[in-house]
Amino acid sequence: MKTTTNETQAQTLTRLLAAADRQHPVTITYLKEEKDETGKKTGRLVETVRTIEVYDVRTTKAGNVTLRAMDRETGESRTFRLDRIQAYTVHRTAYTVARPARTEPTTVVPVASSPATVIGREIARDDAAYYADRYAVLAAA
Repeated sequence: MKTTTNETQAQTLTRLLAAADRQHPVTITYLKEEKDETGKKTGRLVETVRTIEVYDVRTTKAGNVTLRAMDRETGESRTFRLDRIQAYTVHRTAYTVARPARTEPTTVVPVASSPATVIGREIARDDAAYYADRYAVLAAA
């Protein structure tokens, strides 16, 4: 078991990313924010132990590094703040929980709807980024 107080956040993140890359689950000791009976956060942190399967790392607007991971106990996707992980153990077994499908940004290809659009595209074809989809437009016509 690695204790996060004995290493930097960069070291912890590096080891957790390596585990994610190898698709090895990680058991973490985590401080989660307690909620009252109405579901409202109380501000009190309580310790919990979870086995997770990390699939994404993000940074919040506030600058916190977060891990998106599947919780093996519930089978649901959860977010964990890196600074709240107290200790962790990387396992040698494989992932077992199915991940949510990645939502990649879709590329919108404009279709020529009038002769004016085609003429405008022809005039602008010196701009490679603007005119990169010319073959897609011609194929769609």
